[in-house]
Amino acid sequence: MILKLINSVLILIAVCMGVKQGYAMFSGKPEMLELFGKWNFSKTAVMINGATTILAAVIILFPKTFVWGNFLMAAGILMIICLQLVSKDLKGAAIELPFLLLNLVILYFQHPLNKA
Repeated sequence: MILKLINSVLILIAVCMGVKQGYAMFSGKPEMLELFGKWNFSKTAVMINGATTILAAVIILFPKTFVWGNFLMAAGILMIICLQLVSKDLKGAAIELPFLLLNLVILYFQHPLNKA
């Protein structure tokens, strides 16, 4: 029971962060455009990435789409880590690692409302 409660809190944290960062990308905040601009992402590409991030965060909440939401969120974070490493920004890549690990921990514990 305690484990399900902890996992629920972790899921809510991941969803809040995903929606916040996705909205920042989707609305075209200058910080996001600058970050993705160094990798030659257009404003439209950043907006699509933001919409995908918001979608992934929302579908994490539902047991049937839980794995897909976590997969999409983790893939987006892994893409950013890879781009940071390609541009030799180890600090930026290290900052993203806890967020990737959060998604993996959530996946390991499974959805708290799952009947399995």
